[in-house]
Amino acid sequence: MRRRALLLLLPAGLLAACQGREELAATPVQVVFFQDDSADPPPVAMQVIQDAAALAQRFPAAPIRVLGYSAPDNSPIVGLSRTRAECVAAELVRFGVPRERIGVQGRGPVPFEMAPVEARRVEIHVGG
Repeated sequence: MRRRALLLLLPAGLLAACQGREELAATPVQVVFFQDDSADPPPVAMQVIQDAAALAQRFPAAPIRVLGYSAPDNSPIVGLSRTRAECVAAELVRFGVPRERIGVQGRGPVPFEMAPVEARRVEIHVGG
């Protein structure tokens, strides 16, 4: 009886996405905090953004989501959070991440009580 081998060819992007999936899933969300009524990432946040860009470059098939939030007392409701997210996305591009990989969303004020400094943030999700 002859046995046949099955050869499965995966596209390079899919293969890259499968390799390291566990490592990527275990990667924490990068968080950038902002000053009140400011959309400019503070200088201390540049290392966080640069680390997120490096992670994105390690996993070129992984999508990137940038989610902006604001404190409950900020207005307009979604405007500042979206602007913050756009500013962080622009910095990711500056550090070499292609803009078309980055999804940006302003989520507005956080829906629950949180310290204002924790509410004024942008989350960078690499891989989901």
